[in-house]
Amino acid sequence: MLRSAEFRKGRETAWRTLDDFVSRIERKGITHLSADELQQLPLLYRATASSLSVARSIALDRNLILYLENLVLRAFLVVYGPRVGVLESLAGFLRRGFPMAVRGSLAHIALATVAIVAGVVIGFVLVESSEDWFGALVPESMAGGRGPASTAAQLRDEEIFGPWPGFVKAFVVFANFLFQHNATIGIMTFGLGIAGGVPTLLLLGYQGLMIGAFLALHYNRGLLLDFIGWISIHGVTELGAMILCGAGGLVIAEKVLFPGRYTRLDNLARRGTAAAGLAGGAVLMLFAAGLIEGGLRQLISSTSVRLTFGLATGVLWVAYFLSSRGGAGDDAAT
Repeated sequence: MLRSAEFRKGRETAWRTLDDFVSRIERKGITHLSADELQQLPLLYRATASSLSVARSIALDRNLILYLENLVLRAFLVVYGPRVGVLESLAGFLRRGFPMAVRGSLAHIALATVAIVAGVVIGFVLVESSEDWFGALVPESMAGGRGPASTAAQLRDEEIFGPWPGFVKAFVVFANFLFQHNATIGIMTFGLGIAGGVPTLLLLGYQGLMIGAFLALHYNRGLLLDFIGWISIHGVTELGAMILCGAGGLVIAEKVLFPGRYTRLDNLARRGTAAAGLAGGAVLMLFAAGLIEGGLRQLISSTSVRLTFGLATGVLWVAYFLSSRGGAGDDAAT
């Protein structure tokens, strides 16, 4: 059995050197080490990890073991940890990861889009033929007081061209509520993919049913174009985000239902990152949509300007998703 003092002899110098290197990196970054010090760093880490293993096996004093455990953990994060911070990682995801995840899931996006469009058509046909369907398709909490009893004047003056509620209520209160509500629906749409995708498609279809019901309600009062302009400001971003959440859920569903030559868990591990990338990027889109809907929608009072804004938003999203083509990550995404 070695005594602690004997064990430290000949090893403590390496520990203290490693501790100094790690402390400097934690304070100032790895660029503050010289080339020779960078070459020593992994060697010192392995030597200290070996010392920790020996210390544990011969049961030296507890304080020494705790010191070595802490030092080895800090050194591991320095040697093998990520070289970028949170903000840089987020920027890399937005610049490359999110667009590549979208391009790698076009079939799933198309299927999610079909589900929503089918819901819109069915909801429009039902309510246009009989507005009694409106209450069955749109819950009271989502109707906001609108329904078969609403007149054209009420919908036009109180909803479509209603007054701006002010900065705080628009950009803080209302935008925050919209983001939380939409993000909850989007994450639920994504998460239900684990159940085989059917609940995801049903939820997407139901979102379309409500949109179709509102379209028909305004169509029957001669306000269809004004209503489309009113919702297009934020709707392009919001609806696109919902489709991407659904597509992410369908990616998960495909790998659960059709694992192929890999196990289901292996498939989820291989494609789960891309699916999560779709959902994560979509949540950021919903944040943007909440700000637009809460703060900007009532500031723009012209239907033609609203439609132009919505069209421009769609063009910008398409251009963004087609960006960063030809990178090495494209192959990985597919």
